[in-house]
Amino acid sequence: MSDDIRIFAGECTATFTGRREYSNRGHVVTVVKPDDTVLVHDADGYQPAAWLTRPTDLSVTTDADGFRITARDGDQRLRVVSHRVSGTGQFPATRAGVPVGECPDCGGALIRADGSVTCLDCEDDFPLPPGATVTDRRCRDCGLPRLRVERGRVFDVCLDYACDSLDDHVRETFDREWDCPDCGSDLRIKRTRTLLAGCEAYPDCDTAFSLPAGVIVGTCACGLPVFETASGRRCLDGTCERYDERAESGGDDPTDGAEDGRDRPEADRADEDDDNGPGVSGLSGP
Repeated sequence: MSDDIRIFAGECTATFTGRREYSNRGHVVTVVKPDDTVLVHDADGYQPAAWLTRPTDLSVTTDADGFRITARDGDQRLRVVSHRVSGTGQFPATRAGVPVGECPDCGGALIRADGSVTCLDCEDDFPLPPGATVTDRRCRDCGLPRLRVERGRVFDVCLDYACDSLDDHVRETFDREWDCPDCGSDLRIKRTRTLLAGCEAYPDCDTAFSLPAGVIVGTCACGLPVFETASGRRCLDGTCERYDERAESGGDDPTDGAEDGRDRPEADRADEDDDNGPGVSGLSGP
């Protein structure tokens, strides 16, 4: 994950051709990121004077005369040519994220970003289950942070799957707990790309449901559990018409009336899909 950012400072001319065409000259700092994004910064504000995001082709040439940087993406081209060089440099860079503690192996900072927890020094990377919350507690066995994860009920597990598997906890709790609504066989807890409650009679019956991030608060009219999730209540079967019809008709709540007194901290909650920070790819400017 760690890579280098290259810096080129000096009096330069930056020329952009493509959707718009312009050229400007000044004492600027040109930043070339590890993904080949090129940013030309002048003395004013936070927005670059010129940029091209994640070009398909990048050429950087340095010699006694200075430096030349050319980035291309389709019919768009950004070219930066130095007239006088103030300095150049190359520095290590990583993605930035929310700090969540120290790495027990090397003492480096752990950050949460893009759906995982990563050490900035040794680069150990631990994917987060969707909807997981990184807590202040530490695993007694390995020293990594522990997670609060909702999969039918609240589970407290280690960040490292190899140390403390969420799958094992969910399987021990819910394996064979529910019947297949199509054939009556047991639903088994399995993992493909995600945790599933899949019919034991597979491949004769291919019924399977992804386990949502939430806790069970009742039973649907179809016999499957109802989950309280961040976006509201839903049947394990996300397409269950019996649950939808009861909810939309204003009839009785299709749960068993169980109370939900959970504390749902949001500060460290990972996104349901990807924990991506702000940013737009494929843009050029200004």
